[in-house]
Amino acid sequence: MRRLAAFALLAVALAWPAGAATLRIGLNEDPDPLDPARGGTFVGRIVFAAVCDKLIDTDAKNEFVPQLATSWEWSPDARALTMKLRDGVRFHDGEPMNAEAVRASIERYRTAPESVRKSELKPVSAVEVVDPHTVRLNLSQPYAPLVAVLADRSGMMMSPKALARLGAKVEDELPCAGPFVLKERVPQDRIVVERFPGYWNAAAIKLDRIVYQPIPNTAVRLVDLKAGQLDMVERLGPADVAQVKADSKLRLVTATALAYDTMSINVANGPQAQTLGHDPRIRAALEAAIDRAALNQVVMDGLFVPSNQFEAPGTRYWNPEHPAPARDIARAKALLKEAGVDRVTFTLLVGNSPVEQQVGQVIQAMANEAGFDVKLQAMEARALIAATQAGNYQAAVVIWSGRPDPDGNVAIWLACDGFLNWGKYCNPTFDDLLAKARGTNDVAQRQALYRKVSDIYLNDRPHLVLYHRRWLWALSDKVSGFSPTPDGLIRPQGMEVAQ
Repeated sequence: MRRLAAFALLAVALAWPAGAATLRIGLNEDPDPLDPARGGTFVGRIVFAAVCDKLIDTDAKNEFVPQLATSWEWSPDARALTMKLRDGVRFHDGEPMNAEAVRASIERYRTAPESVRKSELKPVSAVEVVDPHTVRLNLSQPYAPLVAVLADRSGMMMSPKALARLGAKVEDELPCAGPFVLKERVPQDRIVVERFPGYWNAAAIKLDRIVYQPIPNTAVRLVDLKAGQLDMVERLGPADVAQVKADSKLRLVTATALAYDTMSINVANGPQAQTLGHDPRIRAALEAAIDRAALNQVVMDGLFVPSNQFEAPGTRYWNPEHPAPARDIARAKALLKEAGVDRVTFTLLVGNSPVEQQVGQVIQAMANEAGFDVKLQAMEARALIAATQAGNYQAAVVIWSGRPDPDGNVAIWLACDGFLNWGKYCNPTFDDLLAKARGTNDVAQRQALYRKVSDIYLNDRPHLVLYHRRWLWALSDKVSGFSPTPDGLIRPQGMEVAQ
């Protein structure tokens, strides 16, 4: 299979002019639909970073910076956000990126049946075209996370003309306003994008083409990098760091991540919720069985940060009153006995990469000592997402790449209408606190509210956060200009590959 893929990539390479600068990136998995309205995977965001510019971006300091919008301003009552748009921007189909295009894109995210962006744009009551280069988002209530929302998929603008033509097949062309155009996608094999000559910031683009290859096996990705078949890999396996450091032709780049890995538990989504979902004491017992520090040391070589909250330890919205608890087997067994059970059997879904499977194996061994019989099921990323969305799971370990606003780290999972609320957890008090936190820009008030939010989810345990990540990229010494950021994305601006 790998040999057939290599031949296919060779054919692609031969079709490209000699001397063209091609960057080949090894991805940890294959993205879900390449449509910002429908996408939910981290690797999808990596591809979007090359194809779909956003209204707002974030920088290496996690600050919001202009991209398609040059400035933005809140109204005095915080019920309207006015944005000035960059002049001279064109979509890949040649159509102008103007206020009407922004209105059409945001309206699609707000209302289209296929859109999973509805919940994050719910407070937007109308999108008003002020003039060709000014748009105003009117809100039904103050909504502090909106700027962060527009720095993600909901801020990716698309050609209205192409949207009307493509209908539900947006992912076939992805008609955005980014530096590269989607040219080809072969599921489980490659995604090819080519430089867009009409890009508004063309001077920043030195590459002619990027080829993304999904390779779940971290060891295989590293072998391909060493052999010159790849130029860069994302999410290098922690155990492979030493090999990269020892190779003079490779370079290691790291960054502190917003990302974390969490165990989503099905608490109320269909019959499979009965095992872990019906009694919070069983979920508390499962957490007591897990040694986060040992998990980090055994699987991650101690490079990650053990964590039990959606915000990283020591950061602004982390709750210091709830540090990650130590393992307590006696407590786990007592909780199961209190819940009226001796042993609990459940299936844990994990990704099909070696690292993700090892995480599952360590959890399996730890939980077994406390009275849990854990069956592991390794799945390809898109299949895992499909299973969790349908409620066909009991528990699943997944990654979230993290967001600069705390709402984007917790509401997506646990708000009653959260777009990744696969387990159907719903707590009106919890949602009320989220609404209050969204309604103010005062940092001190938001800190107090999000700490109350953490009080609730750490007691109910619909998710068990396991650890926060450190981004690990490995690059060929031929690659230059890569700027790491806390969100883990690979932005092509400024990147070069020596010929």
